[in-house]
This record gives sequence, C-alpha cells and structure tokens, in this order.
Amino acid sequence: MVCRIGALVLALALFGVGCGETVLDKADTEATIEQNVERATGRKVASVECPSDIEVKKGTTFECVVNFENGKRSVETLKIRNEDADISVIDLRPER
Repeated sequence: MVCRIGALVLALALFGVGCGETVLDKADTEATIEQNVERATGRKVASVECPSDIEVKKGTTFECVVNFENGKRSVETLKIRNEDADISVIDLRPER
C-alpha cells in the first residue's frame, strides 16, 4: 500500500559545514519527519533513519527509512525545494 502524504512541506534546520557547503541537520530532519508521518498516518513511529550530510541544493531528493512501532518499515522520499531547506514529501511507501 502506498500512502501519499501530498505536498506536505517541512521546514528544517540547516547546519553549516566548511568549504561553503550547507547541509541539513540530521537529527532535526528525522524528528520533523517523525512528527509529520505520525500526524499524516495516525501511526506511531519508533524511529527515522536519514542519511548524513545532505547538501541543501534545490531539487535534491533523498530517502529516509521510517520504523513504525508495530515493526513495519516505510521509505519516505523527500525533495529539497529551495536554499532555505523547505522540503516536500514526495512519497511514503512500504519498504521492499
């Protein structure tokens, strides 16, 4: 079953790194996703696992694994909309 969350936009904290790169704050990204998935699906999330060092660049997509308390796992696909790190949820689907 695919759960479409729609055009949900997340505003995430940024974390600066050397060489002029700006990356998403991993812990803040995971916490924000957890809250939004619980609100959108009504299911309790145990944890969220996102990659580290995601550079804030318009159009970048990435995936995070959402672990639900019932043991199920889903993959959430997100897209960075702008340099302010506004993010759109593209998809939430069961992990295969």
